[in-house]
Amino acid sequence: MIKVSAVAPERHVIEAPARIFHDQDSVKAAFKRGEFTSDCVVVVRFQGPQANGMPELHSLTPTLSVLQERGLKVALVTDGRMSGASGKVPAAIHVSPEAASGGPLAKLRDGDVIRLDATAGTLTVLAPDFDSRTPVTADLTANEFGIGRELFAAFRRHVGPAETGGAVVV
Repeated sequence: MIKVSAVAPERHVIEAPARIFHDQDSVKAAFKRGEFTSDCVVVVRFQGPQANGMPELHSLTPTLSVLQERGLKVALVTDGRMSGASGKVPAAIHVSPEAASGGPLAKLRDGDVIRLDATAGTLTVLAPDFDSRTPVTADLTANEFGIGRELFAAFRRHVGPAETGGAVVV
């Protein structure tokens, strides 16, 4: 899903190397360390319904907007979600199947060139060996504790994919 209503037309197509993260705090930490110095597609994976319950990722918009204001071409790709007010940064959200299910984001590597084309509605990885790669896994135990998350562990284990609404399958 790509929402482009607030995105400037010149940002509807972004082709740049991937920067892979497993949570939004890691993106913000990399920004504070000054690591974003060139065009990139920020990939925040393991944020889907099974992995992390699809937390709101809208707090990344200000950080990524600063990068745009510095003249960088930047986009966000995630198996998580963002509110309808996703702002001026092109974002492909709800990528499904999610990384925790072995989806395409689990095969990405830092530096893979990604083309997000909001005009055509496509997301393409320009790596010749992409299809033959084995998906990576992540330690998701931190997602099970705190702020009542223990109560929802059973739901995360039985939830369906975002593309069908993330409904609990019993």
